[in-house]
Amino acid sequence: MDENKDHDPADAGAEEGVVAVRRAMRILEAFGVEDSHLSLAELSRRTGCHRSTVLRLARTLALDDYLAQRPDGTWRLARAAGWLGACYQATFNVLEVVQPVLRELSAATGESATFYVREGGQRICVARVEGPKSIRHHVRVGAALPLALGSPGRVLLAFSGEPGEPYESIRRTGYMMSLGERDAEVSSISAPVYGINWTLQGAICISGPLSRLTEQVLLGHKEEILSAASRLSRAMMGARQGQPR
Repeated sequence: MDENKDHDPADAGAEEGVVAVRRAMRILEAFGVEDSHLSLAELSRRTGCHRSTVLRLARTLALDDYLAQRPDGTWRLARAAGWLGACYQATFNVLEVVQPVLRELSAATGESATFYVREGGQRICVARVEGPKSIRHHVRVGAALPLALGSPGRVLLAFSGEPGEPYESIRRTGYMMSLGERDAEVSSISAPVYGINWTLQGAICISGPLSRLTEQVLLGHKEEILSAASRLSRAMMGARQGQPR
């Protein structure tokens, strides 16, 4: 095979087409839930593309109603973009998104990882990945537990707007640790998970025996639980990780 053979023009064209598509997707992804419209300059800043490139791609996206230009020259998402979002929400399976994050969290911490949602005055275990250690805290999927005992329930209350302490402190830190609160032999650390429009979806946590998961050990897992909550929130929102803002 001749390594010095000229590059196939067809391959070059295909590569340019892929680059153009990815740049167009970056323009759509530049919009956040609070952005009713964005200027050309802001789209250029968020995507890292030259203004002329953004303008050309925006006009192309507008041809099929993915973007629309307002009278003041700014751009907004249009009907086709909304339809894609509606289709995504209609076919979204929460377990397909939650389970991989729980597996990653369990592998990173060596403990059981669980996702809880609020139903009235209780928290429900929706998904769980058991930790690899033989001695661990057991909760079955579907189990209903109290909201006001244990870090997952406290987190759900805090980010549902419950007044007073410890909820004010939980909102400030963004997580909570529980040491023997619901069960004298169990400790946990939890953080909130959000969905579209920053609505609270649930709480993600790791838990295990208090003899192993001391306060110091839980603090050592703080960044892992916050990172997992952030990844799951982005997945719930249908946003791409690393989206520029």
